[in-house]
Amino acid sequence: MPALVIIPTYNERQSLPGVVARLRRAVPAAHVLVADDASPDGTGEWSDAAAAADDHIHVLHRVAKEGLGKAYLAGFAWGLEGGFDPLVEMDADGSHRPEQLPSLLAAVDSGADLAIGSRWVKGGEVVNWPRRRQWLSRGGNFYVSVMLGLGVKDATAGFRVYRASLLRALGLDGVQAHGYAFQVDMTRAARRAGARVVEVPISFPEREAGVSKMSGSIVREAMWLVTKWGLARWWGALTGRRREAEAKAQAQP
Repeated sequence: MPALVIIPTYNERQSLPGVVARLRRAVPAAHVLVADDASPDGTGEWSDAAAAADDHIHVLHRVAKEGLGKAYLAGFAWGLEGGFDPLVEMDADGSHRPEQLPSLLAAVDSGADLAIGSRWVKGGEVVNWPRRRQWLSRGGNFYVSVMLGLGVKDATAGFRVYRASLLRALGLDGVQAHGYAFQVDMTRAARRAGARVVEVPISFPEREAGVSKMSGSIVREAMWLVTKWGLARWWGALTGRRREAEAKAQAQP
């Protein structure tokens, strides 16, 4: 089956047409699913017209703005039911360059279960980012690394390709995060499942149109969840070592 590129949208009427056009040129065989959270700016209406003109474009209308994670989970369910493989996460604002998608798809074709478009591995870069945003992203990923030990330099990255088999194995009902931490939660779940995760360097420019959905509350939610997961991980490791020591002591004559 062909790849399905899931693009969550909320008020992306300015940027979405150009992104979809570039995507259709870059990977003509891929299908596109616009998961629109009832955008009041006409994003959904434009998507419906595009779908009527192109049988590789589909639209999933959602009733309200519920966050990135829920939009992706709905898109995954739609794509898995339709038999698509692999499934791709991509932003609507142009920061994820469609022309780089073939490199991520190639990584999955070569054996990866999850390919992450990474800004922070060798060869990756950000373009026109203010210094504060760079430090926020680097610092956040460093904190994720310390707390969770995922072995990924860009665990918050949102340009991704998943094998359908991995998504089926993850049990997506257990995903806890729906905002900025969603990508971390998915990476964490993939590692627990023993997935082969590969980071592919990408160039990530600042958006040129529309308004960023990032907010302080989203960042705070992510920090809280990563802290909770990290403390649970450390406590589990500590109690595991304690049980192991007790078992060894009891086994001695």
